[in-house]
Amino acid sequence: MIQSMTGYGKAVAELPDKKINVEIKSLNSKAMDLSTRIAPAYREKEMEIRNEIARTLERGKVDFSLWVEKKEAEQLATPINQELVNAYYKRIKEISDATGIPQPADWFGTLLRLPDVMLKNEMQELAEDEWQAAHQVMEEALAHLVEFRKQEGMALEKKFREKIANITRLLAEVEPYEKERVTKIKERITDALEKTLSVDYDKNRLEQELIYYIEKLDINEEKQRLSNHLTYFISTLEAGYGQGKKLGFIAQEMGREINTLGSKSNHAEMQKIVVQMKDELEQIKEQVLNVM
Repeated sequence: MIQSMTGYGKAVAELPDKKINVEIKSLNSKAMDLSTRIAPAYREKEMEIRNEIARTLERGKVDFSLWVEKKEAEQLATPINQELVNAYYKRIKEISDATGIPQPADWFGTLLRLPDVMLKNEMQELAEDEWQAAHQVMEEALAHLVEFRKQEGMALEKKFREKIANITRLLAEVEPYEKERVTKIKERITDALEKTLSVDYDKNRLEQELIYYIEKLDINEEKQRLSNHLTYFISTLEAGYGQGKKLGFIAQEMGREINTLGSKSNHAEMQKIVVQMKDELEQIKEQVLNVM
């Protein structure tokens, strides 16, 4: 089964004092284009996170977010580095006693304003059990995204089969006009010689020239190659995961044969059919960019 590069996954873990959230979005891209937004406490794990995402998703423009929501009581109470406060207090008293500089009137306010006294929650050391919880959340979000990609892949496969069937049907519709085209070309040239130019001509030579002209407009090889490409596209589609680039190459080859059919058609109805083929193929090309 093919997979789409479009996907979305989210997972949440509830811890006693916080909630860990992971959200991953992906769009189509020729290679892995990863953007991360990671809570400060988990930045030491960024390379591990990036490697796991790249290994699991392989390709795509991926946006990864990991953030933490603190419980209300935890948000209101900002930790204070008590040992550092004690050290500052003793040192200031020693300097005051030694120099005669008055001690602060507002000891508490003064100490709280000193560097590193107020601890930021997100800068606390990451505990191993918390990282394991966050890692599990990330794996769940990745699994949701992969499942999303599979569902999108099923929809893409259905669309591709529909478009290939349409091109196959249109290709079959060309055949009746091929025979009609030969007759009309012969009539047009003969009428031009007899009525417009009013000249005598060698009928045997005319037949030879007509054969040469019609051979140049022969589209049997193009029809056969296009038919082969259509069959190959379906077989590649059925080969499963990781066929996106290959399907894109096949679509390009199909386009070349359809363009040649158009340039050789020399018939209004055949050209209309070619335009319809191009429309169907263009929709395939747009969607194949989204296939893994």
